[in-house]
Amino acid sequence: MDLLNTLVDKGLRRETPTREEALAVLATSDDDLLDVVAAAGKVRRHWFGRRVKLNYLVNLKSGLCPEDCSYCSQRLGSTAGILKYTWLKPDQASEAAAAGLAGGAKRVCLVASGRGPTDRDVDRVSDTIKAIKEQNDGVEVCACLGLLSDGQAERLRAAGADAYNHNLNTSEATYGDITTTHTYADRVDTVHKAHAAGLSACSGLIAGMGERDEDLVDVVFALRELDPDSVPVNFLIPFEGTPLAKEWNLTPQRCMRILAMVRFVCPDVEVRIAGGREVHLRSLQPLALHLANSIFLGDYLTSEGQAGKADLEMIADAGFEVEGADEVTLPEHRAAAVGGGCGSHAAAGGCGTGGEPAGCGSHAGGGVCGTSEASAPAEPRTDLVAVRRRGAGTDLAPNA
Repeated sequence: MDLLNTLVDKGLRRETPTREEALAVLATSDDDLLDVVAAAGKVRRHWFGRRVKLNYLVNLKSGLCPEDCSYCSQRLGSTAGILKYTWLKPDQASEAAAAGLAGGAKRVCLVASGRGPTDRDVDRVSDTIKAIKEQNDGVEVCACLGLLSDGQAERLRAAGADAYNHNLNTSEATYGDITTTHTYADRVDTVHKAHAAGLSACSGLIAGMGERDEDLVDVVFALRELDPDSVPVNFLIPFEGTPLAKEWNLTPQRCMRILAMVRFVCPDVEVRIAGGREVHLRSLQPLALHLANSIFLGDYLTSEGQAGKADLEMIADAGFEVEGADEVTLPEHRAAAVGGGCGSHAAAGGCGTGGEPAGCGSHAGGGVCGTSEASAPAEPRTDLVAVRRRGAGTDLAPNA
């Protein structure tokens, strides 16, 4: 297929595809899926080999968010039966992080629900970052706390944060249909603040909220322009008790086409399969590793994920290997440009909002809505959506 040969050549040269080419990837048929995966897999292997980066989420503060993001189980007005608790103490957060690190994670992503941190919240998170780094040599820490005010990114960097996550989530044109309590421009501003402070920027999307193919391409091209080091791709988990509870628009094949499109547009960036992979990719998860070079280990913020042991077995069985602590995540040209952030030294990585509504105005979730006949939804697996009842904020051991 001439399209795929062209996209491979462009990916190896770090050349941006055209919008028409990106849209054409989303429009390919299920019959062409393996050809699409093989092509995008060449680009993935060129820049990242067969390594899979493991990330681990710690939800520092769950629920009770004043923002109205429609996809999020922690949103204002949500009746989802999720865990709700206020800030974990630094030693509690460090203990939670240790479980994921023991399972092979290189990066810990510290997430808190809310519009954005107060200065006192930044102090709390700074103490937590220091506790985690003191007790775990070589670990990288990404913060995900929502919209940042002036000077807060610099304070997090000074405390030892390596990265900051804030997702764009959807296109600028559709953003107002999903969230009204803050704007798309607010999110872009926070990513710029992270960059300016010397933090590695992590920003991604949620697919499956009623958007068109054009909206998916718009947000991915916007991300390419922002130039984050890592791009988490979330697939909406339609939580009961949220406005998008009935948005079951995904097939596993559609998820694969989304991931391939992101890889072609962002060839040398850490592409992470984040929220919803177990619910929507299902048995195609191992095949998706040919497109993405990063996943979250174990549970997410308010939902359960695949068991950490199963994640590790999946990676090995698919012929991939867990990225070691002494390996640099990003290609050399990107790692050198970061200057201390994600991928710039042995414990490089990236952060996302992980699977499903994360808090912090970067909430994760995601799914895909298709407009073509080929992307008509299969039967949704609502039985795969489970609220997290273990790990951070509970007395039960985490699923790491």
